[in-house]
Amino acid sequence: MNGNDFMAWILRSPLHGMLSNGIMLLTITGRKSGKKYTTPVGYYVEGDYMWVITSRERTWWRNLQGGAKVDLLLKRKPVQGFADVELDDRSVLARMPEYLRHIPQAAKQMKVRMEDGKPNQEDVAATAKDRLFVKIKLDT
Repeated sequence: MNGNDFMAWILRSPLHGMLSNGIMLLTITGRKSGKKYTTPVGYYVEGDYMWVITSRERTWWRNLQGGAKVDLLLKRKPVQGFADVELDDRSVLARMPEYLRHIPQAAKQMKVRMEDGKPNQEDVAATAKDRLFVKIKLDT
C-alpha cells in the first residue's frame, strides 16, 4: 500500500474527519482510455469553486484540459462537479498566496518561506512555475 492508497483508505473510513477539511478524493476519467483514476488531493473553497493545486509533472490533470466532469469524495460523501485547469503562469502566481493562506502547512512542502504570516514572493514565484490549479464547480 503506497501513501495515496493509505490516504484514500482513511478518507473512505470513519476516521476521515482528521483529514477531510482539506483533503478529498478526486476521480477523473481518462479521455482516451475511459479508465477511472482516483487520487487524494488537497483543496480549499473560495466562493462557488473548490481549488486544487498540483505539480505540472503529474499527468492526471491533463484529462481535465478543456473541462471535464469529475467525481469527488468530499467529507465521505460522493459529489459531482465540473473541473478545468488553470495553466496560465500569471494566474497560478496570483492564486498561490491565497492557497497558502488557506493551507499554510503546504508552504514547507513547497519550500515557500512564511514571513509574518505571508509567503515570501520570490519563493512563490519559483514554486508557481512548477504548479497549476484545478478549479472545480460542484453540481447543485
